[in-house]
Formats: sequence, structure tokens, C-alpha cells
Amino acid sequence: MENNMKVRIDIDTRTFVRFWLVVIGFAFAILAIYSVRTTLVLIGIAFFLALALNAPVSFLARNLPGKSRIAGTAVAYILVIAVLAAFAFLVVPPIVQQTVKFSQTIPSLLDNATSQWHGLNSLVTKYHLESQVNSAIHTIQNNTTGWAAQASQNVLSGISSVAGIIVSGILVLVLSFLMLIEGPMWLKRIWGIYNDEERMEYHRRLVSRMYNVVTGYVIGQLTVSAIDAACAGLVVFVLSFVFPSVPVNLALPAVAVAFTLSLIPLFGATIAGVIISVLLAFNDLTAGIIFGIYFILYQQLENNFISPTIQARKLELSALTVLCSVILGVTLFGLVGGIVSIPIAGCVKVLLEDYLVRAKKNRERSETPITKLAKKLHASD
Repeated sequence: MENNMKVRIDIDTRTFVRFWLVVIGFAFAILAIYSVRTTLVLIGIAFFLALALNAPVSFLARNLPGKSRIAGTAVAYILVIAVLAAFAFLVVPPIVQQTVKFSQTIPSLLDNATSQWHGLNSLVTKYHLESQVNSAIHTIQNNTTGWAAQASQNVLSGISSVAGIIVSGILVLVLSFLMLIEGPMWLKRIWGIYNDEERMEYHRRLVSRMYNVVTGYVIGQLTVSAIDAACAGLVVFVLSFVFPSVPVNLALPAVAVAFTLSLIPLFGATIAGVIISVLLAFNDLTAGIIFGIYFILYQQLENNFISPTIQARKLELSALTVLCSVILGVTLFGLVGGIVSIPIAGCVKVLLEDYLVRAKKNRERSETPITKLAKKLHASD
């Protein structure tokens, strides 16, 4: 009796130790993932960029002389780098110009505002508050000038951050380049591990479904963002002719802001609309209001017609699932996490549906003929 009890206690202790070892292992794994989250974000961006470029790279590889995938990838990357260079050359200077203009016009805006407050001026004169008001205005102007100077210093000190972003971008391009070249080879090796041909084909179809979900979402979102950006740039271009104070070169920054931020699900396009409206309002308040009205109307068209038509039957995710996945993505990995959260949720949906279908088939196979007969008799009753 005592021996049996000792054996049982030993087994319970071993189970207890194993349980806590598993918990500690999961805790360390989560801590390790969190500590390298920045690197994982870069790898994730490279992976999604590789997925987005895989179709054009495959097309180029099939049609180029020699049918080289390396040559197709190189041509695609030359096009991408050319687009990025054109973006930097055409978009960055107008944004810097508007920033400098805004910082320089703040003191004059305060002077104009104070000169137009006739009612307040008479009240100040009546109660002999000129010295206090002038002192307060002088302090505000000095602080504003200091803020502008501090902003310039922050821009200069942010060069290191910009350099870090450039290095990260180059790293992403290199990683995605290698993924595009080595991806087919790794897939071939993975499928070669299987001994069961039927099981391999089943998993290949499952991976193909997830690939179609991701690429369909990426291409669809890029298309929606491109339409949004083109319409926003066109509206700003037209407003620059209607309102002479609005510079024409604001159209390109509007295109860049609208395209980049509209890639972020749910709230990205709203942020882009607010930014463009504020930029226009700095030059002409009426132009900013008109663009805000246009943006509200366009969002209704995009949310109810453009986006559902382009993304139809790609993901089939509910609004609650989209919102929860975006919140989790933004919380864990920032804006990039918000962008990639929806296709990841689509892949999880594919896996969950496949699991439920297999579980249902397994239950049907495990039912005995007697059980099936009893269910039929019960249904007939």
C-alpha cells in the first residue's frame, strides 16, 4: 500500500514539475518574442512585400530571356526603387516647404489676430490693461519663435532617426529580395519531406488558400489606397486653381499621405483626410473645409461600394473580427501590426474552417452504424 502511494506521489510531483516547466517555457518564449518585436516587424514587412511582389516577379521570370527568377526579382526591385526615389524627390520638398512656411507665419498670424480684436482693444484701453496685454502678447510671440527654433533643432536631431528608418528600409528590401529568390526552393524542400503524397497535396492546398487570402488582401488594399490617393491628389490639384493661395505642389504630398495612411485599416484614411484638410487650411481655410466635405462624401462611397467590390470574397471577415484584429495588431506591433493584422486574421480563419471541417468528418467516421440508425429513427419520430 505504501509503495503504491509513493509511486502515485512521484507521478503527481513529476506532472507538477512538467506543468510549471511548460508555463515557464511559454513565459520565456513570450518574453523573447516581445524583446525582438522590432526585428519581427521588419521580417513581417519583408514577408508581405515579398508576397505582394511574387506575382509580378513570377510573370517577369516566365517572360524574360533565360526565365531567371533572379533577373525577374532584380527588374521588379529596380521599379520599386525608382518609385521610392520619385516619391522622395517629388513629395518631400513640398512637405518641408509647408512646414517652414507654417513656422514662419505663426507670429504674423498672432499680429493679425490682435489687430482685429477691436472690441477687446477698447476694453483693454478702458481698464488700462495695455501693459499687461502687451507683455502677454510679447511672451506668446517669443515662445512661438522659440517653439519654431526648437522644432528646427528637433528636425536636425531627428536625422539619426531618419537614417535608422532608411537602414531599416534597406534591410526590408534585402530580406524580401532573398525571400523572393529562395522562396520556391524552400517550398520545394518542405514538400519533399512528406512521405504521404495525399497529405502533402492536402497541406499544399491549405497553404495555397492562405496565400490567396494574403495576396488578395494586399493587392485589393493597394488598389483601394491608390484610388483614394489619386482622387485626393486630383481634388487638391483642382483646389489649387480655384484658390490661388493653395500651391499646386501640395497635390503630390496629398497623394503620398492618402496612399500611405489609407493602408492602415479602419482609421488610417480618416487620419489622412484630417492631415490634408489641415495642410490646405494653413493656406486657405475655405479650401480646407471643401476638402473635408469631399473626404466625408468619398469615404461613404469607398466604404459602401469601392472597398466591398474590390475586396469581395477575399476575406469574408466580420466587422467585429476586423476591429479586434486591428486593435491587437496596433497594440503589439504598432501601425505595421494594424496593416498586417487583417490578412493574418484571414489566414487564421482559413485554418479554423479547415479544422472544423476535419473535426466534423472525424465525428462522422467515428459514428457506428447503430448510432447512425438511432439518429435516423429519432429524426423520423
